[in-house]
Amino acid sequence: MAEYSESERHQLLQLAHDAVAAALEKRALDLSPPTDHLGEQRGAFTTLHENGELRGCVGYVFPMYSLYRTIAETAVAAALNDSRFIPVSVDELPRLQVEISILSPLQPIDPEEVEVGKHGLLITYGQRRGLLLPQVPLEHHWDREMFLRQTCVKAGLPKDAWEHGAKVEAFTAEVFGEESLSE
Repeated sequence: MAEYSESERHQLLQLAHDAVAAALEKRALDLSPPTDHLGEQRGAFTTLHENGELRGCVGYVFPMYSLYRTIAETAVAAALNDSRFIPVSVDELPRLQVEISILSPLQPIDPEEVEVGKHGLLITYGQRRGLLLPQVPLEHHWDREMFLRQTCVKAGLPKDAWEHGAKVEAFTAEVFGEESLSE
């Protein structure tokens, strides 16, 4: 069962759009959570798509702020600061689609227990770490081992670092976007 109601999901998705527009228009946005539930500290990622293509994705693994503020900040960062893409322009705003992933706390996990489609991964070795959300291996049709390898690659580690002392942690995520909500 979903932790966040359809109404809360709509509020968060709208917030992501409003935050990006406010940043581009250089105006302030009220980030006071409208409910106690949206005021809880949670890690989350905001992913932006344009015409079905990834346009930016930024998030906080660890809970730092209210979920409401986290969604606003990560949406703006995904739009303007994802180093893989040029910043979003005002002209693109109507074409952006938002997907939000609200994370559970991280837990150490044995690599054999990783479930594709259920777990997101954070692999750490020394100062390097890589994170992939639970939906990523499904999108790429990866099995468990490829998911572990690709998370290592994301961290800038050898593909098999998960077998040689890298710390493997998992989380789950409540993932939703505009297309997943009923109108």
